[in-house]
Amino acid sequence: MSEASKPDSGKRQGHTRNARRRSRELALQGLYQWFLNPTEVGEVDAHIRDAPGFDKADREHYESLLHGSVHHLDALMHQIQPFIDRPWGELSPVEKAVLVLASHEMNTHVEIPYRVVINEAVELTKTFGGTDAFKFVNGVLDKVAAQARDSEIKAQANSQSS
Repeated sequence: MSEASKPDSGKRQGHTRNARRRSRELALQGLYQWFLNPTEVGEVDAHIRDAPGFDKADREHYESLLHGSVHHLDALMHQIQPFIDRPWGELSPVEKAVLVLASHEMNTHVEIPYRVVINEAVELTKTFGGTDAFKFVNGVLDKVAAQARDSEIKAQANSQSS
């Protein structure tokens, strides 16, 4: 079997998955920086692009996450706030960044299953957030998903009950 006719192996899917994971991590770092020092998002973007490992990220996904999250921040906060149990100002910068990033990804990247978005957000929170912050993030994003991905959740429930 020639190289051209071989079926696509899991390596390519793994590469895409790892590149997306890296793009989420870098976008989170950029959004975190932006929350701490709200400046022109282009400045934060330039700094992140110089970070080690940026070449391994999915650039388009990174750009969509960082720039989209900043551009749609007010709408995303409005979407998230009904599901948090304390004022926005009391959330840590990591919690804010993860919630905004994941909510934006759920709203705009419907090709990515909502469970993947939530799981990735939980993993980012475990890595960068406080001890139990991942539980809070998981609970909030479950509620955001119920609103943002209602039809996907219903379709999944219907397929499981069949």
